[in-house]
Order: sequence, then C-alpha cells, then structure tokens
Amino acid sequence: MPTIPKRPQGFETLVLLILEQQVSIDSAKATFLKLKAKEANLQPESLLRISEEEYRNIGVSRQKTTYIKALSHSIIQDEIDIASLATKSPELVREELIKIKGIGNWTIDVYLMFSLQTPDIIPLGDIAIINTIKELLDIHDRQEMENYVAKWSPHRSAASFLLWHYYLNKRNRKVVY
Repeated sequence: MPTIPKRPQGFETLVLLILEQQVSIDSAKATFLKLKAKEANLQPESLLRISEEEYRNIGVSRQKTTYIKALSHSIIQDEIDIASLATKSPELVREELIKIKGIGNWTIDVYLMFSLQTPDIIPLGDIAIINTIKELLDIHDRQEMENYVAKWSPHRSAASFLLWHYYLNKRNRKVVY
C-alpha cells in the first residue's frame, strides 16, 4: 500500500484547499505563496484584515475570498474548533466543516485524507479521480462509480492516491502534495 503524504492539520491547510478548488495544484500553490508573502502568519484575524482588492491582486477570486473569510469568521466566532477535528470521526468532521460556506465534500475529503490520514476516503468530486475511473474502468455513471469503489473499502484513500498518480503521470505532470 502506498503511504499517503501528510499535510499539516489546521487553518492554513484549509485555506490552501479552498485555493485548490477547481484549479490545478500548481496554480493554487502559486496563489498560496503570494498570500503567504503578503501575510506570513496565516491566521483568521490577519486574513480578515486583507481587503477584497488585495486578495484579487494576488490572484484570489471573489468567491474564494468569501470562502476564506467565512472560514476565518467561523473560527473567530468559535463555531468550529479545527484542533479538535483530529479527535472526531470522519462523519463528525464532515458535519462540522460542511456548515462553512465554501467548504464542500471535495475539500473535506482531501482534508480527511491528507491531514487527518483517514484511510477510507475517495473524493468522487475530483475531476482527476473521475476521469481516471472513466479511462481505466470504463465507468461513466456516478452511481456505478460509487458502487464499484465501495469494493475498495477500507483502502479507498490509497486507491485515490494511486488514481491521482496515474492521472498526473500520464499527463507528464509532477506529483506535488
């Protein structure tokens, strides 16, 4: 079984995951590095002080700015305790994070896989995962995909990692986590 790379738990990783939504990992990482250059210590309070114009100048869309601010507000207002997520079941983590505007199943799945090292996650909202399943298994229906990947339990995170590797290597793209 492959080892899933570990990302740090916490606010900064959730911000990076918001930036990674629907864009390439490279693009998100470049934007994240610009954000870190602007505000070296990424904390909810400091990210709320950045203006929308400043976010746009470093390449953060209006929508993602809204999401980052929603995450920041929920932490400041004690609506979520990110540190406690590591002690909760994947179901409870999902219940808590899904309440935050801009954090959906894909973001939660990736956080569970990489930050909390949950072994049985497959993000079927990820275009690379979907396209690789279509290509390798000739399964195009969402429900069929769900039924098929259920057989991979309890190792779906490892399967996801392998599918991502295949997808990126086939396109001569560097695997970066």
